[in-house]
Amino acid sequence: MTGKADFTEQEWDLVGEGPPTAGFIVLTAQRGGTFRESIAMAKAYTEARQQHGSSQLLDEIVSAKPDIDRTRYHSVDELKQNGLQRLREAVQLLEQKATPEEVENYRRFVLAVAERVAAAHREGGVEVSDAERAAIEEISSALGGGAG
Repeated sequence: MTGKADFTEQEWDLVGEGPPTAGFIVLTAQRGGTFRESIAMAKAYTEARQQHGSSQLLDEIVSAKPDIDRTRYHSVDELKQNGLQRLREAVQLLEQKATPEEVENYRRFVLAVAERVAAAHREGGVEVSDAERAAIEEISSALGGGAG
């Protein structure tokens, strides 16, 4: 099993920031609902903690509060472009260090966070807006593999 000890501090930061980054990409895809969407991200982590034991990697990722350095990016577009690139890099790193099953579990968790955030606030009478759906598709593409 792969865990935090198998990574340098910088590598672990990259892997750990993936899920909240995906959540923030979706959160910023459409105006409105920021509070509900932030709560939804935290709930996704809480639910994942309750499934403790199925994956050491995910257990260690979700043991920390979902956090992203909001000052790192100066615009929504910069968050999206750099965030998607960081997701690609996180998956590439995991493909080198983790088992295929752990990589797939990571992809699924990142997408679950993004989808949970998208569904947290109805925009324009729909549960998931077109902008949020497009953001999720871009996240799925960045994650590669069977994530879509």
